[in-house]
Amino acid sequence: MTSSLASVFLPAALAVIMFGLGLGLTIADFRRVVVYPRAALVSLSCQIVLLPLVCFGLVVAFDLPPALAVGMMLLAASPGGTTANLYSHLFGGDVALNVSLTAINSVLAVVTLPLVTNLSLGHFLGDSGAVGLQFDKTAQVFAVVLIPVALGMLVKARSSAFADRMNRPVKILSVVILAAVIVGAVIQEKDNLAGYIGAVGLITFLFSVISLTIGYWAPRLAGVAPRQAIASCMEIGIHNSTLAIAVALSPTLLNNAEMAIPAAVYGVLMFFTAAAAGLLLRRAAAADPQPDAPGLPSRG
Repeated sequence: MTSSLASVFLPAALAVIMFGLGLGLTIADFRRVVVYPRAALVSLSCQIVLLPLVCFGLVVAFDLPPALAVGMMLLAASPGGTTANLYSHLFGGDVALNVSLTAINSVLAVVTLPLVTNLSLGHFLGDSGAVGLQFDKTAQVFAVVLIPVALGMLVKARSSAFADRMNRPVKILSVVILAAVIVGAVIQEKDNLAGYIGAVGLITFLFSVISLTIGYWAPRLAGVAPRQAIASCMEIGIHNSTLAIAVALSPTLLNNAEMAIPAAVYGVLMFFTAAAAGLLLRRAAAADPQPDAPGLPSRG
């Protein structure tokens, strides 16, 4: 895939993905966090602070090549995706909390994702000519992440029925666009693909397992009820690998196919690790008589 095509498709894919997310959000999703903040605060703290530190430790321990190391940190900095909402629903989590966390995470990622990526580029690549997310690139991230989310929310507020009808087509379109870009990247890196998978397969598996473990046990140790802890587990444990891949491949952002490899490998593995965690935690929640968090209404 040529750079000119990618420069059109990647921003479009990011914008469509985030617009689709916005179609499912309302102001009430943000307000819900204020009603019952403990689970949200613990989850967001783990997502923003703890997981990047854990990922950094893994990257150093595995002594990854610089570009792959940056790719891992980009993955760690990516917020939870909409897949977390589905897994939470399947395994007995509080979906309302998931929706709220996704909403907050999507806004915070505009700042945290460029910050973590910048620090990683500086640490692992130094001044060797690496492309960083400087102010203009941070503004681009803002434009393709936050603005489409806001527009999607506006459409949802003006016409909920139209937003519901558009939700599925928008998701399908974003998947098609992104799939085309990923295929192009795979073709470009086909000679190195097996080596990349061998290099990051174990570390991405460990990162997924650790993320899911922290996502459940940190809230539980803070006194959060099982259903909210399961929601937190899925939100923290299922990173938005789609966003990480798009940022890594975009010619206007990182423009580095190697940096997309960790997110691509993780994006496959996490379906299995998250499902295994969900089955285990659903049994634990069913055996725990502790009630759900008061004041946190369900959604859908």
